[in-house]
Amino acid sequence: MGEAPPPPRRPWTKTATNDAVPGRRGAAAPRNAPRGLLRIVPAHGTGMKYFLWLLKAAIFFTLFAFALNNQQDATVNFFFGTYWRAPLVLVVLAAFAGGMTVGVLGMLPLWWRSRQAAQQAQAAAGAQAVPAAVPATPAPVPAVQEPTIARHHGL
Repeated sequence: MGEAPPPPRRPWTKTATNDAVPGRRGAAAPRNAPRGLLRIVPAHGTGMKYFLWLLKAAIFFTLFAFALNNQQDATVNFFFGTYWRAPLVLVVLAAFAGGMTVGVLGMLPLWWRSRQAAQQAQAAAGAQAVPAAVPATPAPVPAVQEPTIARHHGL
């Protein structure tokens, strides 16, 4: 008896990621991989990550420039002759924070009600526990018939 044939070699092609080791990105190629055919590319979404960082930096510097350009004092007049004098940036920041607070407080009752409804539905589903189903015996697999056509070897 002869030796068993060697296992088939993996065809190395150009890929978007290096999948030499399943489940790992950026893994080194095996030693028997031909050089030059396997591209090692950064993990998926790296370009988008840099774009988001660039977008965040642009927003930050825009707001920073806004703060530097609006350092003059602004006066907010309240009722009964009261007022508040502060830099314009602080007035805008206080208005934004006040709007966020009002929005969160406005959503809080709806959030509490939906959370209570979800907990009640989960408790009701737990009370109606379904009895464990008896595992059915698997259906027998039909035997594969060999074709009755005569086999011709060769071209």
